[in-house]
Amino acid sequence: MMGVPADLISRIGSWPVLRPVLAPTATSMRRLALAGVIADTAIMSTGAAVRLSSSGLGCPDWPRCSPADIVASKNAGQTLLNTWIEFTNRLLSFPLVIIAVLVFIAAWHYRPGGAKRRDLFWLGLAQPAGVVAQAVIGGIVVLTKLNPAAVSVHFLVSATIVAAAVTLHVRCTEGDAPPTAVVRRDLRLLSAALVAVTGLMLAAGTVVTGTGPLAGHADTPRYKLPLEGVTQLHADIGWLLGGLVIALVLGLRLAGAPRRAVRLGWLLLGLIGVQGVIGYAQYFSGLPAGLVWVHVTGSVLIWITALLLVFALRDRGRVAMPAASRTADDAVPEPAAGGPDAAPAAVPPAEPLPADAPRR
Repeated sequence: MMGVPADLISRIGSWPVLRPVLAPTATSMRRLALAGVIADTAIMSTGAAVRLSSSGLGCPDWPRCSPADIVASKNAGQTLLNTWIEFTNRLLSFPLVIIAVLVFIAAWHYRPGGAKRRDLFWLGLAQPAGVVAQAVIGGIVVLTKLNPAAVSVHFLVSATIVAAAVTLHVRCTEGDAPPTAVVRRDLRLLSAALVAVTGLMLAAGTVVTGTGPLAGHADTPRYKLPLEGVTQLHADIGWLLGGLVIALVLGLRLAGAPRRAVRLGWLLLGLIGVQGVIGYAQYFSGLPAGLVWVHVTGSVLIWITALLLVFALRDRGRVAMPAASRTADDAVPEPAAGGPDAAPAAVPPAEPLPADAPRR
């Protein structure tokens, strides 16, 4: 059997379309990781749309759409629109798989400083592994007729995958040095508490949805809980979250934190404020599905921003790339001369004027 030419892989890796995956730079790795964040966020948003449009059982079987058909078709008790909404969400898993695999391959081949980074390898592996796990959980959700506990787990696992994608996006352009704090310890603890409360808010939100009228289908089981009670608990967590972020933003401003951290703090405060307004508006307007969908999508954006804020409060240095693989986008600009402590630059002596030149 003929062997594979020794330079085949290197030649394939030199193709422009594959070079960012098989020979990633810091810039291309960051862009691929960002694509993973966007894809994971989009699938959470479309998954919420399936449930809120009462299309959760549009395809009542798994992995087929129905016992008789692989693709979308008319099913008893379902409109064709519901079937296609659910089936389209399943089809979105294919581009998600492609992006997740590309992210993993790039993280595997990424060599900042000439050496493989184990943390990036595992964060990259979490992307395709998460897609597989979500496919299995999604099948359980369908086969249990949208059991609310299974749906809650499905959503929270998606949030965990988003967290891994955000972490990869941040870490692939950082060095591997021990983290150095850029703010006081109490502010870092406050940011960690903010992430924990945000996760609690996401979990409480799944309970509210699984208790109310938008649980996925009219015949699906619900949590045996009072809707007013779980809604009030969710709102209380939101108020706690707002108080924590106000305290953190003020602390960052007074402590002279880096500008990126302060900007993320203000962004998080704005998102939580808008989220609160939408939350009360949807409750008092009878939970319209469109407004609830905006609320769910907003919660994912809050989750991402809270995670980015934690990373902005410590420094691990810049990623080191070998000169041979560094691109123009990866170049680190040299510090400009002429700082407050710099010596004045030497001024060349003026050329003497001609004897007949006019003098002032």
